[in-house]
Amino acid sequence: MPTTRTQALNPAAPETLPWWRFGMVWLVIGGPALVVVAAIATAVIAVRGADPVVRDAQAPGVPDQAQAQSPAVQARNHAATPSR
Repeated sequence: MPTTRTQALNPAAPETLPWWRFGMVWLVIGGPALVVVAAIATAVIAVRGADPVVRDAQAPGVPDQAQAQSPAVQARNHAATPSR
């Protein structure tokens, strides 16, 4: 005895399955869904593990920022100076 209307009209027609029974549907839905879950997890990790904001980056005991950068400036100038 036919179980679906399609089989009643055409007994040689294959039985139609609901959409969730096809593996390709889960592949198409699962990829973007996994990306959304990963993005939310990344956002949670970023918010919970955020480093504190450093307002004053000047090292204690150093009078100004120019003096703190002087070793880097000296090395840059040394590297840029041609040898004689």
